[in-house]
Amino acid sequence: MSEIVTYESRGRVGLITLNRPEARNAVNGALAEGLEAAVDRLEADDEAWIGVLRANTEGQSNPVFCAGADLKALNDGSSGASTKRGGFAGFVYRERRKPVIAAIDGLATAGGLEITLACDLVVATTRSSFGLAEVKRNLIAGAGGLFRLPRAIGQAAAMEAILTGDPIPAERAYQLGLVSRLVAPGEAEAEAFRLAEKIAENAPLAVWASRRVVLAAAYEDDDTLKALTDEEFAPLLTSEDLKEGLTAFIEKRQPNWKGR
Repeated sequence: MSEIVTYESRGRVGLITLNRPEARNAVNGALAEGLEAAVDRLEADDEAWIGVLRANTEGQSNPVFCAGADLKALNDGSSGASTKRGGFAGFVYRERRKPVIAAIDGLATAGGLEITLACDLVVATTRSSFGLAEVKRNLIAGAGGLFRLPRAIGQAAAMEAILTGDPIPAERAYQLGLVSRLVAPGEAEAEAFRLAEKIAENAPLAVWASRRVVLAAAYEDDDTLKALTDEEFAPLLTSEDLKEGLTAFIEKRQPNWKGR
């Protein structure tokens, strides 16, 4: 039996794959535990400085990145879809240092969109779409979608998507700012890797610190954000990578980052 979530390291990129295509990568207990474990591996992997999250859609006539919670498992009480540390899918509230890029080639709906919104960047194909369809099942998007989608695309567009339950096409999602890069079908993973490798050219400590402040900017006041920026900046000033970055600039060469 294949792993329900897989992890592999490719250079500076950790690749995480949702691997339940026969169930449209719906989240049950095993997938939630597997995704949490994969993020643990990414965080502990000294060689990987950034993650890419993709989904296996093999055999699907209409590709689905993730259909959200496994409603059959929830209905019969056989499996939960959350973990204590990570919340839904073991991911949406998981604290981590390293950025994760979602590579979407298909439908990301309900909890699938909430997983996407918990990522730091989104690369999607033109055949992708994004929705919170919970109202069609007398549910609400309880894993962050109700507040993260308005932050990502604005209140008016988010309110319409949430109250109608209708999906947002990829082109519209790109225009609204949910999607960072829009590519042809089948190209999401490759483009996400290119973006990840571009980010990994930079000093990892600075990338991780910058990410933390940018995420906090959505809900903290300026004074709190200034204090957080100072907190994140201080360790950089005594790091090996700062000296390497300055030396490389003076010597007109590419830096050799160590992440320390």
